[in-house]
Amino acid sequence: MDLWHCKRLRFFGLHLNSLGCKCVALVVIVLVLRAVLISPFAGFGGIEQSKLIFFRNNSLPQNLQLHIGKQKFLEVPQIIWGLNNQKIAFARACLTARFLNRTLLMPSLSASLFYKEIDLLQPISFDKVFQFERFNCLCKGFVQLSHFTNVSNRSDVLELQKGSGRKWTVEKDLDQLTQHSKPPYDEYETIRIVGKNPFLWHDHWPVKDYAKIFECLALVDELLKEADKVVSKIREIGRQARHKSEQPQNGLESESRLLQYVPYVAVHLRIEKDWMIHCKKLEQRFNISEICSSKEQIIERVGNIKGLNHPTVVYLAVADSLLEDNSILDGWKEGLLPFEKKKLGVLEIYQKHPYLFKSAIDYEVCSRSDVFVGNSFSTFSSLVVLDRTQKMINMGVSKQCGMDVRWPSYAYNLPGGLDGPCPWATNMSDSSLQAISYGSNHVSC
Repeated sequence: MDLWHCKRLRFFGLHLNSLGCKCVALVVIVLVLRAVLISPFAGFGGIEQSKLIFFRNNSLPQNLQLHIGKQKFLEVPQIIWGLNNQKIAFARACLTARFLNRTLLMPSLSASLFYKEIDLLQPISFDKVFQFERFNCLCKGFVQLSHFTNVSNRSDVLELQKGSGRKWTVEKDLDQLTQHSKPPYDEYETIRIVGKNPFLWHDHWPVKDYAKIFECLALVDELLKEADKVVSKIREIGRQARHKSEQPQNGLESESRLLQYVPYVAVHLRIEKDWMIHCKKLEQRFNISEICSSKEQIIERVGNIKGLNHPTVVYLAVADSLLEDNSILDGWKEGLLPFEKKKLGVLEIYQKHPYLFKSAIDYEVCSRSDVFVGNSFSTFSSLVVLDRTQKMINMGVSKQCGMDVRWPSYAYNLPGGLDGPCPWATNMSDSSLQAISYGSNHVSC
């Protein structure tokens, strides 16, 4: 879908998701079907109008199917955990709705971050974080979201209990979904999935399907503007540093250099106390030693990335409230200028927002960086790399690893050449998102 068309969300003065526009669309479809299906057979007397019925044809596009019969919906519980776990859970809910030939009712996300105190979670509507109409425009024909006000019968609901525990296998989960895509279950207007932690649902869809959902997610304008401020500050500091180091010969040269594009490096610095506990448990479970990384190891490997021009600003994306190390700005290689929120002068931008918004801003800053370095077992890092890989694919770039690509990414927890981090790109041909959801030391490069 052309992005320009997604900005034009009105049709004869009606919103695309308004009742008036839906009625117009329905009338047009009925008239077209009447002309196509009835007129050719009128001379043969084979089909009477009163006996004409509509049926679901799975070969038709999903959005057309929904208008032929009664629109049906999927409802999911509040989505929880970290921002990127919530994005995965949301995508999984969308793909579940697509599998069931239903429209997903706009879910509730979680603004706060609690792992166990479910009753303390602060719910926040999806459209307070991501653009609702833009999502439907970009994902039209693939998946769609709907408001609860579009449900005609609130009592026509079937509750679907998702299985849990080790006995609940991928095969059982898929069988359950397949069963509920057929009669009599598919006759209900709404299927409501019950149970906790949608993120733990089993995965049945390829990476490319998830990537399609993520491409349709656009932050609301308020958060995009906040990210713009942070990125502008980073580039401004980098521009000033290069201006000082290059010592231009005259004023005209000075002004031209100040207008030049200045790249920056973003490092998702996972050394907070909650991460260190989590990564050590993962290392024990998987019997590998390439998950946890010390601050010193990260600094050394980032400093050994080949091809970085100095001086370069290094933005450290870190959860400040969970950080116990106050020396993250110390020990960096000469020419690398480390900045976190406070030193950068943008702390107040983050402080006024709840957890979910802070993480969304940091994600945007990391995704836009010229070089990104993260941990391959982090969901945040993994989705940033997926986003950057998808950008290169959309541009027709065949080579996606190394410094000579448009958006190079690295995993600092894995050793690369010359004592640097390992180049990293997402394998878009993977049959499931498991490597990204739970982390992996296979980084495709």
